[in-house]
Formats: sequence, structure tokens, C-alpha cells
Amino acid sequence: MSAAAGTLSGPVPRQRLLTAFAWGVHLYTALGAAVGLLAIYYASEGDFRASFLAMAAATLIDSSDGPLARWVKVKQRIPSFDGTLLDNIVDYLTYTVAPVFLMIEAAIIPSTHLGLLLACFVMLASVYGFCQTNAKTPDHYFLGFPNYWNLVALYLFCLDASPIFNWAILALLAVMVFIPIRYIYPNRTIPLRPVTLTFGIIWAVVTLVMLFDLPAVNPILLAVSLSFIAYYLVASFVLHALALRVRPTGVPVVE
Repeated sequence: MSAAAGTLSGPVPRQRLLTAFAWGVHLYTALGAAVGLLAIYYASEGDFRASFLAMAAATLIDSSDGPLARWVKVKQRIPSFDGTLLDNIVDYLTYTVAPVFLMIEAAIIPSTHLGLLLACFVMLASVYGFCQTNAKTPDHYFLGFPNYWNLVALYLFCLDASPIFNWAILALLAVMVFIPIRYIYPNRTIPLRPVTLTFGIIWAVVTLVMLFDLPAVNPILLAVSLSFIAYYLVASFVLHALALRVRPTGVPVVE
């Protein structure tokens, strides 16, 4: 008997039930693709609130399927099915394709040749980020800007800033995908995890309320929501800098 099989020993009916549950977790992850399609459809209809709500649902699925998969040991129960590949496919659709399409439809990215070129650059940068073998480090950080284009689209939509501002933010973040700075993986990075999770829950509630108000934007809710983004970026940069300082002691940061 293999080591993997040995860890899953037990009554046969129970093991079959857990294997069925593992398939259910994969189905749950795959539902994100359907939700991503809805986000694209609603954006094409000009219903940006519904599109953002669909992206929020996809984010909820992505935030919760990982702990479920680890709990039920899907890799061991269904070794023939690549859940990591499934997750990346769904994430690329919901975190990149859908929000970039919305930004074009909402004129955040102008539908000019230069605008479409910028959109293509974002798409290509995101492909690079998703395909890096060390996109997630062994100590649970994202390496390079983690392709949160759904959030970028939301805040640019709410800020209703000038095209130059939008261009600058999108181009900067796309370049940051290639720069190996470590960013907090909100529910897995150990340093500051209690603080990150507490702020993250508050952020999620506030942002969800803000989504239901769209296209109207409550400036107070927007400021509170953006404050978590500021915390996330500052905390990520500080933790990255601290990790770099310990490198001379022989503790590797990223191989």
C-alpha cells in the first residue's frame, strides 16, 4: 500500500463519502468559472454593479475553497485531477479577464489602440504571474503583484479619476507583476495574520456594502475600504524588507 493510500485508510463507505466530498470541492472551485462568465456578461450589458458582485462571489469561492481542499485532502483522494491547475484557470478568468473586460466596457481603459495595448499588457503580465512556479513562496507569500485586477477595477471605477491616472496605475501594477516583491497571502501568511484577517473581515463587509450601492459611491465606505489596501501594501513591503535583512544570516527568502 502506498504512503498516500495509508493516510486515507478507514471504513470504505466513509472513504467513498469523503472522495465524493473532494469532488464537490473541485466543483465548488469550478463554479468560479461560471460566475466569471456572468461577470463578463453583466459588464457587456453595462450592469457594472452586477458584474462586480459576480466578481465578489468568485473571490468568496476562491478564498474558501483552499481551506476546504486541504481539510478533505483532495490531492490524495483524487490524484488524477489537478486542482491547482483548475484554480489557476478560474482565477485567471475572474481576477484578470473579467475585470479587464469591465474596465474596457466602463471606459476606465479607453477603447483606443493605445488603451487596448495597455489592456493586452495587463493580460500578458497576468499570464506571466500565474505561470511562475514560485508565484506562491514556500512560506506563503505571493511573489510579484498578485493580479488583484478585480480590486483595481473596482477602485478605479469608484474613484472616477482621469484617464492619465488610470493608465499610470494600471501600467505600474502590471510592471510590478514582474518585480519579485513578496505580498501577503491574506489567510496563509503567518506574520501579522491575526491583524490581517481582522482588517480583512472588516474590509470585506464594508466593500460588499459599497458594492450594493454602485454606481453611487459612498466616500466614507470607499475611504475605509481603501485603508485596508494601504495596510496590505505597506505591511507587504515592510515584511519583504525585513526578510531581505535576514538574508545575510543564511536564511533564504526565496529560492
